[in-house]
Amino acid sequence: MNLETTLQKLWTGYSDLNPSAHKIHSLLENQGERIINDHIAFRTYDIDGINIDALASIFIKMGYEAKGEYSFEKKKLRARHYEHKSDNLAPKVFISELITGDFSKEVQEIAAMVARKTLESLNNEDELIFAGTPWHPLSYKVYKKLLGESEYAAWMYVWGFRANHFTIFINHLKKYTTIEDLNEYLKSAGFSLNISGGEIKGSREQLLQQSSTLADIVEVEFDEGLYSIPCCYYEFAQRYEDKTGNLYNGFIAKSADKIFESTDSRE
Repeated sequence: MNLETTLQKLWTGYSDLNPSAHKIHSLLENQGERIINDHIAFRTYDIDGINIDALASIFIKMGYEAKGEYSFEKKKLRARHYEHKSDNLAPKVFISELITGDFSKEVQEIAAMVARKTLESLNNEDELIFAGTPWHPLSYKVYKKLLGESEYAAWMYVWGFRANHFTIFINHLKKYTTIEDLNEYLKSAGFSLNISGGEIKGSREQLLQQSSTLADIVEVEFDEGLYSIPCCYYEFAQRYEDKTGNLYNGFIAKSADKIFESTDSRE
């Protein structure tokens, strides 16, 4: 599978679950915008076979290389981003993982189950980014237990291996040339934005500004019945040139920390 096909398959799975992303994409395209994706993100646990390195392997085969590394002490996460070696318009890939050893034995056991059942379900390692949740049936009791320790761990248990978010690269838009303009348009169209840490995360001085929708609330079938919980979100990024005239391609951990909260439970 080539990069274009891979990204289209990821987008289809993501946008089918998240109507807000599909609506925003269509609204902008209908205004004549050509939407370029700044980055795509994935979540996982730090267990061999499903960790950052495992998820990244398919992209490395398609010409990506590792770049920045990031630490989120409060959320007990680490992350790395990847960039394509030759295609400047190929989306960056941002992969984070939960440091399971910092959590309770129960969380570690659930993560180990996720890893075991996922690896058993794969025909080859390249299918991992599309694996979803092969550990069904889901338990709402388990979800609530995880939620009590980590929003991230709970999200991963319910949604598994899929694109956590795509990101519109504002620099390539014609009508909405600033993140402020795009945010105002989205709010006027009825979309709710993540205001944790401020509606806009980052600054021109930091060379990156980001915002995002709040995750769509999706009805999920658990053993105990149907419950509505947050799924995925759509992000927006505007990048600026550094002193050498090169566009900044990295990420800001403090901003990303707040972007993670786009999927927080609203109970």
